[in-house]
Amino acid sequence: MTTATLTSKGQITIPAAVREALGVDAGDRVEFVEIAPGRYEFIAATRSVTALKGMFGKPRKSVSIEDMNAAIARRGASAKDSGR
Repeated sequence: MTTATLTSKGQITIPAAVREALGVDAGDRVEFVEIAPGRYEFIAATRSVTALKGMFGKPRKSVSIEDMNAAIARRGASAKDSGR
């Protein structure tokens, strides 16, 4: 198990082996995600949004902004009717 010590300023030095495994370096961002009360995952947030391009493939059909707005309006109206 790899450990680190918290300083009085709330800082932690991430051990070199952990930095290498996560692929992070000085200046990179990381996220702390709560997975259960008192338990967090430490995740490298180094991907740019452009890295997500093509992740889901091409859409089967294109949808216009007007169609999207109409679907949102319908959903909003149905939520209002059901008392949400």
